[in-house]
Amino acid sequence: MLYAFHELAYQSALPFRVGAQMARRFWTSPFNPAADTAVGRTAYASAELFESVTRRYGKPDWKLEAIEIAGKPVRTVEQVIWQSPWCRLVRFARNIGDLKRAGKPASGPAVLVVAPLSGHYATLLRGTVEAFLQDHDVYVTDWINARQVPLLEGRFDFFDYIDHVRRMLAEIGGRAHVVGVCQPGPPVLAACAMMAEDGDENRPLSMTFMGSPIDARLSPTVTNQLAEEKPFTWFRSNMIHTVPLPYAGFGRRVYPGFVQLYSFMSMNEERHRDAHWDYFNSLIDGDGDGVEKHEEFYDEYLSVLDLTEEFYLQTIDIVFQQHLLARGLLEHRGRKVDLTKITDIGLMTVEGEKDDISGVGQTQAAHGLCPNIPEDRRVLYVQPNVGHYGVFNGRRFRDEIYPRVRDFIAQNEALGGVSQRSASAA
Repeated sequence: MLYAFHELAYQSALPFRVGAQMARRFWTSPFNPAADTAVGRTAYASAELFESVTRRYGKPDWKLEAIEIAGKPVRTVEQVIWQSPWCRLVRFARNIGDLKRAGKPASGPAVLVVAPLSGHYATLLRGTVEAFLQDHDVYVTDWINARQVPLLEGRFDFFDYIDHVRRMLAEIGGRAHVVGVCQPGPPVLAACAMMAEDGDENRPLSMTFMGSPIDARLSPTVTNQLAEEKPFTWFRSNMIHTVPLPYAGFGRRVYPGFVQLYSFMSMNEERHRDAHWDYFNSLIDGDGDGVEKHEEFYDEYLSVLDLTEEFYLQTIDIVFQQHLLARGLLEHRGRKVDLTKITDIGLMTVEGEKDDISGVGQTQAAHGLCPNIPEDRRVLYVQPNVGHYGVFNGRRFRDEIYPRVRDFIAQNEALGGVSQRSASAA
C-alpha cells in the first residue's frame, strides 16, 4: 500500500504545484513592478523551492553530446549496442575527426563502466563517463527502472546481473577493461572469476572497483550495520512494495527508489536541509551559480528507480548478511565462484578515506580474495579527504583518481596485448 499512498500524495499535490508554477511566472514577469523587490524575490524563491521539492524527477539525460578533450570540443554519439528488458549497453562513440584535432588516437582501450543498480540511474556517473572518454572507448550499463518492466518479462535477480555482465563483455568483444562503481563490485568480480575459469576470450584485461562492498564485514558503516542488525524477514516485510497503475510494471514487487532515497537523505538530514536553505537564499539573491550548482546535483540525486524484489533481497542476503563471495561460498546456478582462478586480469581498488557507505577496507579486500593475480598487475589506492560520491565524481576524482585508473588500464593493456575490437566511431 505504501507505493499507492506515495503516488496518491504526489497526485494530491498537483494543484499546489500548478499554483507554485503560476506564482513563479507572476513574480518573474517583467510587467510586474514588484518583481524585483524583496517581497517579490522571496515569493518567487518560495514558489520555486516548493515546486522543486514536490516535482517528479524522471530519468536525466546524459548530456554528453559534446565533451572537451585536450581543450578541444569532441562530439559523441550515444549508441545502444545491446539490450535486454533490464538493461541497455550504451556506447559513447567519439567523433574521429574531432579526436584527431584534439591530438588523440582514433580509438582507445575499451572500458565497460558498470553503473550501480541501487536506486539511481546510470546518469549519476555522468562525470565518471566524461572522464573516461578522455582516453577510452566507453560503454556503460544503463539499467532499466523495474516499475517500467511488465510482469511478463519475468524475474531479474543477483545471478541474472552476473549473466548480464558476462553478456555485455562478450558484446564489446576482445579483452576490454571493466570498472565497477559501488554496488556492482561483488557480481562483477564473480563474473570475472567465472570467465577466467572458463578461459573466456572476452574476459577483461583489468577490473577496477570503486567504493564497492566486496567484503562488507570490514569497517562497517551505518548501512552495513542496518543490514546485519535487521533479520532478513524484516527487509522482505518492510522494504518490498507492489507497483501500482499506471506503470508498465503494475503488480511487480519491488524495492522502490523513493524508499532508498528517503533512507539516504535521512542519514544526512541536516546537510540536505542546509543545502535547500542555501538554495532558497540563492534564489532570493539572484546567485545564478549557487542555483545552478544546487539544481545540477539534486536533479540527479532525486531521480530514482526501483529494484526488483528478488535482486534487492538477494543482494542483502548474499553481500551484506552472509558475505558469501568474501567467504568463498558463493555459487552461481550450482557452480562455485572461485576467485583463485583469476590469474591474468589486473586488479585495482579505489576507496575514499571518508566513505560512509563502503568503509575503507571493504573494496581492497578483493586483493586478498584474488591471490593469484601477479603483483605487477595490482593497485590499491585510498583517496584522502573524499566520501563515497567523491570516489567516482568531482574534482578529486578527475585530478587524482582518474589519472591513476587511466595509467593502470594502460599498463594492463600493454601487458595483455592489444585486443581485437572494432575501432569504428561516429
